[in-house]
Amino acid sequence: MPLIPIDPAKIRRESLRWYLLVTLYNARPVGCYEDLLLVTLSAIYADTTAHEIRTEIDYLEKRRLVASKREPSGRLFAELYHYGTDIVEYTIDCLPGIARPVKNWGG
Repeated sequence: MPLIPIDPAKIRRESLRWYLLVTLYNARPVGCYEDLLLVTLSAIYADTTAHEIRTEIDYLEKRRLVASKREPSGRLFAELYHYGTDIVEYTIDCLPGIARPVKNWGG
């Protein structure tokens, strides 16, 4: 069986998307500003940038998992749509592109 090459950039992107969903899930029902998202994800990937956060929020928004708003000051505010909540709660299937861990508990 041939070895599958590891793509660290892809792993990082997909992991960031999962962690963004989980952070926004924990911020419910209000949502949160990108500052909190950046601080949270910097604890996982120390070199996380605001640009990465915005890029991945945009990706999740296009998949209708999150909603985001830009304030006139430029700050980004994001919150989960119901599909994002369902992904985090494992009530619907997660399509490729998000590194959701495999559910390994009962229920």
